[in-house]
Amino acid sequence: MIYLFFSVLVSSLLYVIFKLFKHYQVNTFHAIIINYFVAFSFGFLMSNSKLSPTEVISSDWFIGSIFLGMLFIVIFNIMGITAQRSGVAVTSVATKMSVVIPVVFGLIVYNESAGVLKITGIVLALVAVYLASVKSKEGFKWRNIIFPILLFLGSGIIDTSLKYMETTYVSVDQFSIFSTTIFGFAGLFGVIFFLIKRNQKILWRSILGGIALGIPNYFSIMFLLKALSSEGLESSMVFTVNNVSIVMLSTLVGLIAFREKLLPKNWVGIGLAIVSIFLVIYT
Repeated sequence: MIYLFFSVLVSSLLYVIFKLFKHYQVNTFHAIIINYFVAFSFGFLMSNSKLSPTEVISSDWFIGSIFLGMLFIVIFNIMGITAQRSGVAVTSVATKMSVVIPVVFGLIVYNESAGVLKITGIVLALVAVYLASVKSKEGFKWRNIIFPILLFLGSGIIDTSLKYMETTYVSVDQFSIFSTTIFGFAGLFGVIFFLIKRNQKILWRSILGGIALGIPNYFSIMFLLKALSSEGLESSMVFTVNNVSIVMLSTLVGLIAFREKLLPKNWVGIGLAIVSIFLVIYT
């Protein structure tokens, strides 16, 4: 249970760090690039895999790690933009509600059971993302919800891809090096994007921001994996408690630390988010 607690803590910390980037004028894109090299370094140092570079390249999951690395850098940038434009609570809800995408994938590809309550949970999750994302009384406007929607879809595709790769190509003893390889490719793609954009030089505050982001980014995944492998904890319970707790803690931090103001529809969206997670995972 202690690993689950730390997973929630460091995952929520990611949203807070993104919010602080705007306050301290940290270039989010630069910090994200550095973050992945920091996460890669931690993964490399802590991995007990004995695979050689040649064996990694010849692994069945290597091509998938390249694809996921590109997704990671793109979606992490969208997460940063969403946290700064829409707030910590909205970002956490959009990210955590993406759990419905791998659920739908499982229903179609793996022929998993689909009851009325599970389908209801999927629909409620989509409604929750919209309601939690609208931050003004102007009603529906694409500029208010486009980034939360992109974050929702992108996070879901990442989770689905990770599930597919893990169940199809990656053995248990290779998951650590697989994750580390993804971090490495995310950093490399970030450098490529940086060179194409011909962006301004990287400042020290962006380097420090990347280090601050990379450490919890790495450990958020590692703590969750340890929680899933803990005896006596079923995966459905771990994912439910993890997702709901992150939404609740991120919302609380947004309200207290950043004085974010939520409309009644935002509160309804967050409430529906919590209900939908229970319906999707427990049915």
